[in-house]
Amino acid sequence: MDPAAEAGYAEHPPRMGFFTDTSVCIGCKACEVACKEWNAIPEGGLDLTGMSYDNSVGLGASTWRHVAFVEQATPNRDAVDLGMPSVPQGALQDDRELRWLMASDVCKHCTHAACLDVCPTGSLFRTEFGTVVVQEDICNGCGYCVPACPYGVIDLRPGDGRAWKCTLCYDRLGAGLEPACAKACPTDSIQYGPLDELRDRAAERVDALHEAGAEQARLYGHDPADGVGGDGAFFLLLDEPEVYGLPPDPVVTTRDLPAMWRRAAVAAAGTVAAVAAAFLGCRR
Repeated sequence: MDPAAEAGYAEHPPRMGFFTDTSVCIGCKACEVACKEWNAIPEGGLDLTGMSYDNSVGLGASTWRHVAFVEQATPNRDAVDLGMPSVPQGALQDDRELRWLMASDVCKHCTHAACLDVCPTGSLFRTEFGTVVVQEDICNGCGYCVPACPYGVIDLRPGDGRAWKCTLCYDRLGAGLEPACAKACPTDSIQYGPLDELRDRAAERVDALHEAGAEQARLYGHDPADGVGGDGAFFLLLDEPEVYGLPPDPVVTTRDLPAMWRRAAVAAAGTVAAVAAAFLGCRR
């Protein structure tokens, strides 16, 4: 529950993180632009995919914040007016309307981060704020961290070969500043602060949405009992995680490694014993 302490920090500030409230995201992409400007991230492609106004497709080595535009046809009787952009009633059918579910995705800064477990050079490390950062000058481009991430966040940059992802603006945190994306967000959809405080605030927001009739509102990645020990960046969603391209039940991919190594050791010991017994039997 205290990843910074587990990483060896005897004294450290409270764990910091993101709470992204997708119910007030307007899809302006200010967070994407601010992230690129502050971190000097190169342009990663501006080709329209035919999937609404989403021109960055997903997270990657050159896209550390990604604003998804999910077009969803919803029965009008189930739609709750949250101020989200929508096509008026009757645009598709008499009893349906189209709404956009917008969400700014980012690295989750997991409590149990598999990318840390598999990095052979120590390029990935846990900060005193509980976040996970890549030191690009130490990364050897092995790519082990890419399949290890249960969210598909971290990636290797073409032409560079090294791994890159969100650092939660580690340089700004050390100076007492909030991350660039949260600073630029005009609706406070992206909120930054101590993780415990954000979880309390998020629970109150979900209760308010339920009272307003948005029964599908839920939190994602906030639970310390989930498969990754809870995320340092969690979300309020208005539908199932799969709708936003998020795994419904993420699990740290290195969870079973200790048991696998134990079984391998037992199998190896059995093989050695069998060979030794056969050798001794032949000598007799």
